[in-house]
Amino acid sequence: MTHIITTPFSPPLYIQRYQFVIDYVRTYRPRKVIDFGCAECGLLKKLKFHRNGIQTLVGVDIDRAVLLKRMCTLAPLMSDYLQPSDGPLTVELYEGSVTEREPCTRGFDLVTCVELIEHLELGDVESFSEVVFGYMAPGAVIVSTPNAEFNPLLPGLRGFRNHDHKFEWSRAEFQAWAHRVCEEYGYSVQFTGVGEALGHWRDVGFCTQIGVFKRNFDGLNWSMTNTERSEPSVYRLLYKVAYPSLYDNNIYQKTLVNEVLYEAEHLRQEWLKSENKDSNNNSHRYYHPSMETVQYGAEGGAVVWQPVYQKSGAIFVPLPCIWPSPRVRALCGTAQQLREELLEDTQVRLSADGTVNPASQ
Repeated sequence: MTHIITTPFSPPLYIQRYQFVIDYVRTYRPRKVIDFGCAECGLLKKLKFHRNGIQTLVGVDIDRAVLLKRMCTLAPLMSDYLQPSDGPLTVELYEGSVTEREPCTRGFDLVTCVELIEHLELGDVESFSEVVFGYMAPGAVIVSTPNAEFNPLLPGLRGFRNHDHKFEWSRAEFQAWAHRVCEEYGYSVQFTGVGEALGHWRDVGFCTQIGVFKRNFDGLNWSMTNTERSEPSVYRLLYKVAYPSLYDNNIYQKTLVNEVLYEAEHLRQEWLKSENKDSNNNSHRYYHPSMETVQYGAEGGAVVWQPVYQKSGAIFVPLPCIWPSPRVRALCGTAQQLREELLEDTQVRLSADGTVNPASQ
C-alpha cells in the first residue's frame, strides 16, 4: 500500500533551491556565473541582488518567448544608479541549448542547472555531460533534480511531477550518473538537497536532490587555455546590460561629487541652524563635532581643522570638514586623494584654501 502524506515546504521548494545557490555564491564568491534553463529568470533576479563578487551573470534557455518577456526584470533599478555598486556587473541572456557547444560559455566559475536535467531526453543527458563538464569545464557545477523516491509522499501525484519531465531519478540513479561524470571529466561531487520529509519518512531523502561538483584543478584552466577562438557562436544574444558601478570612472566621479556636495550642503544647513539658535553669536563658525585635526597632504602631516565659516555673505565648507563622512572616506582612500579628485572635476570649484561653497554649485 502506498502512503500519501502532505509535505508542506516553507519557504516554497523553489525558493529553497534558489537560496542554496545564493548561499554557495556567498561562500565561494564566483566572478562568472551561468544559469542553464533560466526560464523566468527567477534565480538570476535573486543573484543580481546577492551578487557577492559576481561580475558576469548569464542566463541560457531554449524558450525565446519567455526570455523576451522576462528580460526586462533584469534591468537596473533606480537605486542601482543612485547607489552604484563597488564592482562591475554585466547580465546577459541567450537563446540556446545546454547540449550545444557555445564558445561564450567557457571560462565560468560556476554553472547552475536547477531542475533542468529531467527535461532532457535520456539520450541527450550524455551530450549535456560532455558540454558542461568536458567542453565548458567550469570550476563548479550545481545540479538539482527531483528525487523520485520522494514522489509517493506528494499528495495526489500520479506519474512525474511535471508534464515535461522525461525522467525522474532515484538517489541511486542520480549518484551513479554523477560519479561517472566525475570519473570521466575530473570532478568530485557532494550530495545534498532541500525539502525534507517529516518523521519516519526521512529515509526517502530530500524532495529535491542536489549534486555540487567541483573540478579537480591541475594548475591550469583547461577551458580558458584551449578555447578555439575561430569557433562559431551558436547561441543568440537576446539581452545584455551593464550595471552602473564605481568601476566606471565617470560614475565614480559623479558619485563622489554628489556625496561631497550633499555633505557640504548638510554642514551649511547645520551652520545656519546654529546661527538661528544664537543670534548673539558673532563668530559665524559652525564646528564639526567629529574631529579637531585631519591627516592631509602628501606627507601625511596633521593640519589644524578649520571650521565652516562665512565670508562676503557666502558660507564655505573646508574639505577637512567633509572628509569625516563615512561615504566619502569609502570612496577616497585619503583626504589628499579627495582633494585631487575634486580638482579634476569641473562641477566643483574649490577656493584657494581648499573650501567648497555649496551654494555656488
